[in-house]
Amino acid sequence: MRNPFGHAHDSAHIDVTTVKADGYGPMPIVRINAFKMGLLGGLGVLLAVVIGGIVTQLSTVLVYVGLALFLALGLDPLVSLIERKLPRPAAIAIVVLGAILAVAGILFAIIPVLVKQTTNLIDELPGYVDDILASTWYNNLEDMFGDGFQDAVSSALTFVQDPGNLLSIGGGIVAVGAGVASGITAVTIVTILTLYFLGSLRAMKRALYRFIPAYRRESFADVTDQVTSAVGRYVMGQVSLALVNGVLSFIYLSIIGAPLPALLALLAFIGSLIPLVGTLSASIIITALCFFNSPETALAAGIYYLIYMQIEAYVLSPRIMSKAVSVPGAIVVIAAVGGGALGGVLGALVAIPIAASALIIIQKVVFPSQDAKAAPPPVAAS
Repeated sequence: MRNPFGHAHDSAHIDVTTVKADGYGPMPIVRINAFKMGLLGGLGVLLAVVIGGIVTQLSTVLVYVGLALFLALGLDPLVSLIERKLPRPAAIAIVVLGAILAVAGILFAIIPVLVKQTTNLIDELPGYVDDILASTWYNNLEDMFGDGFQDAVSSALTFVQDPGNLLSIGGGIVAVGAGVASGITAVTIVTILTLYFLGSLRAMKRALYRFIPAYRRESFADVTDQVTSAVGRYVMGQVSLALVNGVLSFIYLSIIGAPLPALLALLAFIGSLIPLVGTLSASIIITALCFFNSPETALAAGIYYLIYMQIEAYVLSPRIMSKAVSVPGAIVVIAAVGGGALGGVLGALVAIPIAASALIIIQKVVFPSQDAKAAPPPVAAS
């Protein structure tokens, strides 16, 4: 059999035939090899699964890198401010040394008080339990719900008062020690990466710009500088809000006699690093823990945090965050939940600045492009 190209082939080896198509001449029909397509598709799926597994294994490392990068962006405005008077290496050294001293000072101020208060709480816990059992509100609950309520409370108190059960909740001494060691390792890695990113931030930007075509490089650099500056201001503003919440919480909780005011203030500080969600969650936990003292203490704490959250939302946050990008509450909730699911507390902390970066890009790039006037139609040549 001879094909249209004049070469003789056996009919079993012909994979291209021709047909007439409305008088336009012969058109080739290519036969697809199903086995090859299936093999290539299977290899592609396998490669995607391998890449997904690698990303999953490296998720913790990626969270460390992201957190260090955002810390570097947060410290960069201070470095730039000092850089006006001193060389950049000296400015970086001053800022980093100041940050380390501030963290060390807070830890040395909190840890002795925390250890002392924890010891006192353990010693006074039986007295707290007796006071609760003898209180009027507990007797009212007991009368309302009957013997079942008393049995449930007794079982819970028996479980909590056993130190072995408390260790079993945390997975045992080995698991607790591993968690502490993992936390120290994470802090060390993030600190080292932050120093590296802070020292080479400008070089990293220049290297990134080289990947962009020359005719778009200037606009890309402008948007990138705006994003990094706004994210840096956002991080510093959020840390400032958290510091205000932590200090005020420690003062107020010490005044009302809350248990472990230093620990609760540290919880308030960490919670405030996650806007909206973190502040609310920390306030609820602190208020619940104040029940160990008395319902009146818990009520006083709850009223304080209700008032503080209003002041933070309408007075402190607008003033401190006025130069940073504003993240809507719904996006904060979604980012915090998604980041927490992917990387725990660190993931939730990093997710908010990532959402802020995305909003900046949308506001600075997408919206102006969409709002730009359409180009005039070309004029036909006469």
